[in-house]
Amino acid sequence: MRIFLLPFVVLLLLLLSLNPLLAQSAGPAAAGAAPPTVAAVPAQPSHPLIVTVTDPSGALVGGARVELLAEGGAVVSVRSTSAIGDALVPGLHTGKFTLRVLAAGFAEKVLPLNVSGGPVPSGGERFAVQLEVANPGEVVVVSATRLPATESEGIGQVSALNADQLLLMQPVAANDAVRFLPGAVVNTTGQRGGLASLFVRGGNSNYNKVLVDGVPVNEPGGIFNYGDVPLASADRIELLRGAQSALYGSDAITSVVQVFSATGKSETPELNLTSSGGNFGTATGNVNLSQAVGRFDYNLFADELHTNGQGANDGYSASSQGVNTGAVLNDWASARFRLRHNNTRTGVQGGWDFNGTRLLAPDADQYARQNSTLGSLEFMLHPGKRWQHRIAGYDYYTNRLNADRVADRGCDGASVFIDCAFRTVGDINRSGFQYQGEYTPRAWAKSVFGYEFEDENAFYNASSAFGDSPTHGLRRNHALYGEELLSWKKLSLVLSGRYVHNESFGDKAVPRVAASYVLRDGTGLVGATRLRFAYATGIKAPSFEESFGNGGGFPTLPNPNLKPEETRSFEAGFTQALASDKVVFSSTYFRNRFRNQIDFAFLDCAPYCGQYVNVNQALAHGVESELQGRVSAKLTWSLSHTYTSTRIESAPFAFDPLLSEGKPLLRRPHHAGSAQVTYVAQKWGANLGGSLVGRRADSDFLGYGITHAAGYALVNLGGWYAVHPNLTAFVNVDNALNRHYNEVVGYPGLSANFRAGLRIRIGKEREH
Repeated sequence: MRIFLLPFVVLLLLLLSLNPLLAQSAGPAAAGAAPPTVAAVPAQPSHPLIVTVTDPSGALVGGARVELLAEGGAVVSVRSTSAIGDALVPGLHTGKFTLRVLAAGFAEKVLPLNVSGGPVPSGGERFAVQLEVANPGEVVVVSATRLPATESEGIGQVSALNADQLLLMQPVAANDAVRFLPGAVVNTTGQRGGLASLFVRGGNSNYNKVLVDGVPVNEPGGIFNYGDVPLASADRIELLRGAQSALYGSDAITSVVQVFSATGKSETPELNLTSSGGNFGTATGNVNLSQAVGRFDYNLFADELHTNGQGANDGYSASSQGVNTGAVLNDWASARFRLRHNNTRTGVQGGWDFNGTRLLAPDADQYARQNSTLGSLEFMLHPGKRWQHRIAGYDYYTNRLNADRVADRGCDGASVFIDCAFRTVGDINRSGFQYQGEYTPRAWAKSVFGYEFEDENAFYNASSAFGDSPTHGLRRNHALYGEELLSWKKLSLVLSGRYVHNESFGDKAVPRVAASYVLRDGTGLVGATRLRFAYATGIKAPSFEESFGNGGGFPTLPNPNLKPEETRSFEAGFTQALASDKVVFSSTYFRNRFRNQIDFAFLDCAPYCGQYVNVNQALAHGVESELQGRVSAKLTWSLSHTYTSTRIESAPFAFDPLLSEGKPLLRRPHHAGSAQVTYVAQKWGANLGGSLVGRRADSDFLGYGITHAAGYALVNLGGWYAVHPNLTAFVNVDNALNRHYNEVVGYPGLSANFRAGLRIRIGKEREH
């Protein structure tokens, strides 16, 4: 944890010491309370209204947005629920109001609220709201607007995996989950722990902003390995597609991926112990301790995984530990602290099995290590009726190592470079400060605005037979952003923009405009029809090597004049509700024109050197289609298909014919699809996930003439059964069809593999 977080810690301790009421319990919700259609609350301004929000099973819901609206749509109060599901609404006057509750993953809840005179219980009147499972297309999401909003309000293409789905899937790392989201194409070099890249809407793999609990975890320049990030204690994953730099800044050219951690929810301490084993010498263990009582909540977790893999030098081990804890400081302020540590080691076989043809032996000694720590401290403030403020500081540090000690597959230093000895290290640190304000004057108008400062500092060094190539970069970046959300009758409009000052490329303005219109209202077999449109620009800052160069063996000259890579993005589509809103079909056409893409140019210097320059251009367009259904609250399903056409429009320095002008972009299939079926009941749950990826251009980069990777279908199964209220058995089967496939040509995917285990829960959840 960096020193800059110290003032936040001191402030938290000071507030705790000055608040003697902090440890007092707010009191549980009334047993068996059901959400009434109308509630009468006595008017006593000195006594607040306490809204308690629960999910369909009765579990408490933290982070829900609670809006109290007067007649005519004027906003009386906006609050967020604590981890124990409570939102404190200031004292009210006599009148008729509307209560609106939005929580990620559920349906919007709107209830009338009548306030009349009369005595009020000590501490305030309590009102229970139970959320419902959302129909497709009506799920509340966070990523589209940076606050809880319905999909139609955000006008963004968001897909998500909730806690129930993640519990069934038991993903080893982020790539095992993200690959099943509509519009996502994941390419992993090998099996567990391999370098995993994400391609969305034809963009490069570094065109996706990745946030863990609001903290950016990409390396400078957008680099991110999805195969090396355990999802221990993850509660939800959202994928927002499209250019989103107006809200999220650099790297958000084609998508934003957000991971949200779970909070404590049980009134008594709850301990969960999980252990499993499987083929290929796979063993996992997890321990989790959580609680939410009074004004405190905490979630402590630790996770461990080891596997030998299916061949030589194919082992992978990962461990992670973390804490997510929060406190309600007073009636208008709360704080949350998060800390997460991950440590992994991966055997790297290198490219050797090309679409079933084994042209090489696996690399016997190459390996990769990564050690990362993320910490953040966040304050949520509600000083006024219509205002909310979020102030956060964070620090993310990563140390990574990739090494090959022996050239066991061939390296003569002159013409053969298949397997040369090397050692690359990187120490990357991102520290920052974030402020976000929200103002809600009317039910149909919301304003979001903020300021972000970030310090990016990194050291890289590549050691090889050519010598050392060290790089050090430091840049301090500032950004201002704003967003206006307007909803009036059938029309919704989102206007957003960001002004960026980056020490590498200077100043840049990034706009976005999106709109939707209900063309047809209706229910029954053919329901409402909504049209959507969005235009935006996206940017990605240069990587440190591109901006600052490196010295040593193969010198790369710095280029302080590099511009950010950009896209101009357009999308248009529609959503059609069917079968009494239980089924929704949506289709979106997208078009991205990528400009100022950075490539390496050799320069006329002795003996050799080069420099990165803005020179390449590319085009990607296609159609995303989704069909989602909800048979009941227990059973949901979804199908998706993405067609993508790409073309390199300019690449004057291409070193491979497959990368030259007129060719398609590598590893972007024309056709890709996903399928999900999830059933969750009280005694058992099951999940079927399918990822289908078509043939796509790829290269072995070794001169063997490999020009494509074959298509494949990956099917995963998961299920659990409650043997006892405190004992659950589960099993997961990945690649259930036992297909032999390459996500990246040369790197065989893992054959059929399974894990089975037990989950023990000690303690009981809060009763309702």
